[in-house]
Amino acid sequence: MKKWLVYLIGLLIMTLGLVLVIVADLGTAPWDVLHIGLYKQFGLTIGSWSIIVGVFILGSSAILAHAFPKIGAFINMVLCGIFIDMYMLIPWLVTPDTILGQFIMLTIGIIIYVYGMAIYISANVGTGPRDSLMLVLMQKTGIKVQWIRLIMEITVLAVGWLLGGPVGIGTVILSLSIGHIAGFALPQCQKITNHLLKTKRVEVIEDRVPSKSL
Repeated sequence: MKKWLVYLIGLLIMTLGLVLVIVADLGTAPWDVLHIGLYKQFGLTIGSWSIIVGVFILGSSAILAHAFPKIGAFINMVLCGIFIDMYMLIPWLVTPDTILGQFIMLTIGIIIYVYGMAIYISANVGTGPRDSLMLVLMQKTGIKVQWIRLIMEITVLAVGWLLGGPVGIGTVILSLSIGHIAGFALPQCQKITNHLLKTKRVEVIEDRVPSKSL
């Protein structure tokens, strides 16, 4: 039960960070560039496209890992889409009037997003579609998590931009920083969660990477 509580809190924190980045209006996260691009082309909502894309990504991760995803991955896929649309409806969550305010919101959003992601992963009940793919690729290639994440973000960004998704300086900052912040946040949050849950096995994400990692 405690694991699921940590998991839910992580998802709420992560999606809040995503929405802060969107509202900052300096360019969204690469995955949201894709979701917003799909929204502009085909309608529905940003959260709905997050779920639809998640189904495709989760299926790809399952094929690469030769394993059926944990139930937490499916819950993540649905809840993230719902939470994104929920936060987007908050009336007082608006774009700051000044460029400084926008950059502050962007920075806060990035940090909140990455640590939210790290928190829910540390609960070990199943990562979301995108993070499942990230971890599978890390394990298959032996490349560090920050570089895997960077490659994923740039690829998705290109597709989203072609669909008309919003790209700006904030998008560049996100693409270059999220993977590196995750490299610190993942092991930190794993240690804290293990302590809170009083587990004897300390499982740090980076320890899964072979010593030959770049």
